[in-house]
Amino acid sequence: MTSYANFGVVGGGAWGTALAQLLAADGVPVRLWAREADVVAAINAEHRNPVFLPDAALSPSLTATGDLAGMADLDALLVVVPVPFLRAVLAELPAGDAPLVFCSKGMEAGSFAFPVDMARDLAPRRPHAVLSGPTFAHEVAAGLPTAITLAAADPAIASTLAQALARPHFRPYVSTDVIGAEIGGAVKNILAIACGIVDGAGLGLNARAALISRGFAEMTRFGLSRGAQAETLAGLAGLGDLVLTCTSFNSRNFALGQGLGRGEAADVLLADRRTVAEGAFSAPVVAAAARADGIDMPITDTVARLVAGETRVGDAIQALLSRPLRPEGR
Repeated sequence: MTSYANFGVVGGGAWGTALAQLLAADGVPVRLWAREADVVAAINAEHRNPVFLPDAALSPSLTATGDLAGMADLDALLVVVPVPFLRAVLAELPAGDAPLVFCSKGMEAGSFAFPVDMARDLAPRRPHAVLSGPTFAHEVAAGLPTAITLAAADPAIASTLAQALARPHFRPYVSTDVIGAEIGGAVKNILAIACGIVDGAGLGLNARAALISRGFAEMTRFGLSRGAQAETLAGLAGLGDLVLTCTSFNSRNFALGQGLGRGEAADVLLADRRTVAEGAFSAPVVAAAARADGIDMPITDTVARLVAGETRVGDAIQALLSRPLRPEGR
C-alpha cells in the first residue's frame, strides 16, 4: 500500500488552514491552495491567515498557492472547499491518482450529491475518503486534543490515510461507512442552526436538549434510509459533531441560528459573512431530498423555511410544538 507523506490542502478557509497547520506543525512541507490572493500572500509572507484564521501562527513549512496546477505532484489532497463551489474546483483539479479526502460538509442542490458522489463523476481514478467529526478549526490549529472519523470504502486506504494524518493530539478513527460520515456532517450543521434559534429566542436549555435528541432521530432516519450505519451516526461524525456544534457559541451555524432566533433577517445575516455557515446551504437541499425519499424531518424542514425567509420564528416554533404526539422512536 502506498504511503502518503506529502499532503496538500485544497481550500484556504479556517478549516483548510487548520488542517494544513496540523500537518505542517512539525516542519513537514505542506502546500495549500486558496482562491483568495490576499490569503495566499499573507500565508507566504507573514505565516498567517488574517482573513479566516487570524489568531493562528502558521508554520514556515506551510506554503500557499493560487494555482491548482501546483497541487499535481502531491501524494494526497485534503479537499476543504464549500460544497456549493466544490464541483467547479474538482473540474479544475489536475488529473492524477492521489486520494481526495473530503473535509467539507453538505449536499449539492439539484443533484442531491455528496462530495464523494461528485468526485466519482469528476475524478473517478482517484480514491476517495471523508474526514468528519467534532472539530473547531482554531482548536485543531492550536494542537488541542481532537478525535475524528476517517471513512473510505477501501479499509486499507482508510487505515493508511489515518496513519499518515494522525498526530499525538489528532486521532482519526477508521470507518468504511462513507455515506454515514457525509450525512452526519451535513445534517448536524442544520441542527446547529436550529439550536442557535432556540438560544436566540430564549427558549431555554430544556428545549435545546429536546431539539438535539429529536434532531438526532432525524439524522438517523435520513441516514439509515440512504444506507448509513447506525454506529457511524452515533459516533464522532454524527452525534459527536452534533453535540459540539449545538452547544458552542464558536459554531458559525449556531451563531446564524442565534440571529434568526432574535428575529434578524436571514438574508442580512448571510450577506454579512465571508465565512460559510454550511447548514444554510444544506438545509433546503437535505429537506428536499428527505421529501423526495418520504423521510419525515420536521426540524430540518423548518430551518430550511426560516433560512429562505418563508416563515417567522414564532410561527415555526408553534408549528413544531403543535405536531401530533407520537412514540419516541419515530
